[in-house]
Parts: sequence; structure tokens; C-alpha cells
Amino acid sequence: MNAVIPSPTGQAAQCGAGSLAAAGPWRVRADRSLSEVADTIRALLAPHLGARLLPDGDPREPGSEIVLTLDATGVPLARTVGVAPAGTAEPADEAYALTVGADGITCQARTPEGIFRAAASAAQLLLTTPSDGAIEAQRLWDAPHYAWRGLMIDPARSFVTPDEVRQIIDLGALYKLNVLHLHLTDNEGWRLAVPSLPALTADADASDPGSPDPGASTAAAFYSADEYRDLQAYATRRFVTIVPEIDLPGHCAALRAALPDLPPAPAPEGLADRFPFVPPLDLADAATHSAVSAVLADVCALTDGPFVHIGCDEAVGITADAFKVAVHELRSVTRKFGKRPVAWQESSRAGSGPEDIAQFWVDVPMMDLPASAEELVTRPELAASGMTMEVASALRTFFAPSDHDIERVLAGGGRLLLSPQSHLYLDRRYAAEVTPPAQAEAAARLGFPHYLPRDVRHTASWDPASHGIPDESVAGVEATLFGETLRDIDDLTTLLLPRLGSVAETAWSGRPPLWAEYRGRIACHASLWRERGLVHFAAEDVPWA
Repeated sequence: MNAVIPSPTGQAAQCGAGSLAAAGPWRVRADRSLSEVADTIRALLAPHLGARLLPDGDPREPGSEIVLTLDATGVPLARTVGVAPAGTAEPADEAYALTVGADGITCQARTPEGIFRAAASAAQLLLTTPSDGAIEAQRLWDAPHYAWRGLMIDPARSFVTPDEVRQIIDLGALYKLNVLHLHLTDNEGWRLAVPSLPALTADADASDPGSPDPGASTAAAFYSADEYRDLQAYATRRFVTIVPEIDLPGHCAALRAALPDLPPAPAPEGLADRFPFVPPLDLADAATHSAVSAVLADVCALTDGPFVHIGCDEAVGITADAFKVAVHELRSVTRKFGKRPVAWQESSRAGSGPEDIAQFWVDVPMMDLPASAEELVTRPELAASGMTMEVASALRTFFAPSDHDIERVLAGGGRLLLSPQSHLYLDRRYAAEVTPPAQAEAAARLGFPHYLPRDVRHTASWDPASHGIPDESVAGVEATLFGETLRDIDDLTTLLLPRLGSVAETAWSGRPPLWAEYRGRIACHASLWRERGLVHFAAEDVPWA
């Protein structure tokens, strides 16, 4: 019936009501209280409709309409679970209803958020229909399952310009995502200006001595305070919350380059000189604590939303006791400055309470490590990336505690943000069997080499229920896309599209789409991406139109 993603839970044909010509011209009309929402919808439609989009002018000028109205008639009750990214005590009411008639599309909801989600569905109905085609008369209604529906991108490793971030915000908003998590700091770079410590962005690059190619760092670039504020305002108008990540106490080469005198954290016995890593920060050290507090004070002050991500992942080369001190201090300082901390799942090893949100990303089985030298031989891409059985054994030992992080979070009453590497890490190579010849070079180059390549169906098959986590303990769902292999925005969107669509659908509905019909819907979105100037991967397990 339609190609809307996420697919509405309620759909009904309007028998005898005819159809709506897609050609237009089109006007967005709204109650005065929704004028800002209407302006934002016009901005989302403008790249596609061009001159077919009428200005907000004389309503007597002929044209089809997208009408936005606060009206609860036929709107379902919202039964959303998880953490509200906007910081409200309860998730926003994003339920909506939408009616297609002969004269236009009417979007109804109880809140502006719901109106915006309805209008995103209306935009998809229009933009996935050929301009010489027609939209069936129908009624749709829906409400989200998870409150937090996010995407993480990684400017730290591959800088994403402010205009490109806006493109990603628009894309996420069209698919009803409501969080953009910015991984702003890592070994490779520090991408947010911090007024208290300008040295952090005086040279926005630091090579990662642990990377396979330490010289492959991004040209110096960062977001000024004004640029960061503007991005947040832009996202807010699309009902998207930006969550900044300052990744500590590990992944700190960029910070150490700016503040070279900070001492290393206490290291486990016997680890030194065996594997290359940047020494994590020692939050028990007064100078380190002072510097980190200054950083977090500025980041919290610059951030409009209620959350700041404090990292806490992969702190290689720190003792368990020093790690606990670091996590406790990072949480405490963030709360002191008025924000709620989010951290990767390793933070649970310092304890977990009801106010803590841990981002679940890994356990040993999903790492797909070779079990034997014979298996390693069958996976030449691993050997080419530097994998040896000694490295595989060290990784297995290092990540062994991750197998119990979920239990720790649940025992302490915390919440889990679901981002399993197995399916939602979108920096994963595409499988050779679905790679079109024209994109073979990109398929070989893009994606973290230690992950098994997968087809598009693999991402779409992920079921949040497969982890056995009760809904009341889930904060939400978030896909991630780290930037180790990216050169530009085209690389980013090649890994993102088409896989983002199924992530958005699962996050909204709480269950995976049915592949047999979903693949037909996502195929209709290629023209939408092209019109927005976004490169996608034309995977051969999707029947592209």
C-alpha cells in the first residue's frame, strides 16, 4: 500500500475516496501554534519539490495540501517505553494519525512532536511516489515503542562538517529518529572547542599509536561553540536531541597531546609494553581531575539537552580500582554540572544505579574472533588487518567481563541503551555476495576489518527481544557508525544507507520488519536519498526500482 518507514501499525484503505496526484503543487498548512513545525516540514520537502512547493502564502492558490492539526480524533494511545531524550519525566506523546484524501494529506496528533512524526510519514508517502503517479486514499496511525531512537556518528576520527551534520539530522528526522549522538573526542582528534582549554583544538589532530595506520588522521577541524549551539537549535526544530560524547578515561591521545604532563593511570601488572595503547587518565590525580572537570563544565554549559556521554569504553591499561574511580568521578562531575551521564557498558563495572544509562555494544561471542589458527587462515581480511592468534586471545581476555555487563546493569536497576555490535554497528563491511560491481572498491575499503561482512538483511533481522532484557530496563535503541575507514560524507552515507531504515523501523516498532515486504519498501527510498544528494550502497539483496 505504501513505502513508509517505519511502517505504521495501523493502515486502512479509504474505499471510494479515489487517490491524490503526487504532481502538486503542494502547500503545507498549519494552525498558528504549529507554524514552526510547518516551516521545518517545508525545509525538509524543499530539496525534493523545488518549485512545486508553494510558499506560505495565499491559501486560495490552487494546490494539494499537507495539513497539520492538533486533533486527537483517531490518534492511538502512546505506550512508549524507555528514557525520554529530551529529559522529560515521561516520553513525549509522538502518536499520530494521517489521512490521504483527494485534496491532500491531513496530519493529526495530540502534540507538536506527534505532528512532526505524522508529517515525516506524509513526506515519505509523497517522496516515494513518482511525480506522475498518485497516492492511494488511506488512513495510517501509529505510536513509537521506544522513546530513545538514535544514531551515533564519529567526527573525532573523520570530521563531519556542520552542514553535513545537518544533512544527517534531516535524514534521521525523516525516519523518526530523535537522538544524534556525536562522538566528539578520541585518540584521533578533539572536535569541540572548550573555552577553558583552547589547546584542545589548537591542533585538532592526534595520531593514534595503536591504530594500524597512525598517520591516517583527519585534517584539523572542530566545532566552535557557536557552531555547536546552531547544530543543537537546528536539531531541536526537528525534535532531535544532540548528545555529545567526551570519551574518557581511555581514548585520550588528543587530550594528552594538549596536556602532555598528565600522568598515566595505574596499569595492571605485566601489561606494559606488550600491546600499544594510550595510557588512560588517572582521575585520582588532582591535575587530571581539575582538567577533566573544566572540560565537562564547559561541555555541559554548551549542551542544551539533558545528557552528556562520558565514554568509559576500552580503557586498556588501567587497573580495575583506578577505572572505578574514573567512572565515579566522571559521573559525579557531569551530574554536578546539571547533566545526566550516559556511558558505554563497561561503566557498569564501577557499579550501576537507577539513574545510570549504559550503552550495550559488545560481548565476546558477537566479536567473531577466530578460534584457531586454521580459522584465521580462512579469513584473510583479519590477517591483513593485523589479527594474530595472540591478539585474538588478548582481545578475548580483555572483553571477557563484557559477557556480564548486562547482568550488572540490571542488578543495579540501571537502563540499557541497545547498540549491539553484531547488528547495529554500521561501520561493518557489506558482504561480497550483495555488492554491485560498481561499488566493489567502496565495499572493500569501508568498514572495520575485524567485523564479519554482512548483507542488508542481517541488520534488518535484529530483534531487541533477543537479548532477554525487560522493556522496563531498556533506555532505547541506537545505531553507531565509527569513522576509522571514512574519508568523507559519501563514505558515511554509503555505510549508513540502506541499513539505517531497518534500524529506525525496529527502534520505532520494537520488533524487526518482515524482510520479504520491507525490502520492497526500502527500495523505493533510493530516489529520496539521491534528491538529497546522499550516496547509498545499492546492495543486491534489495530490489531497487
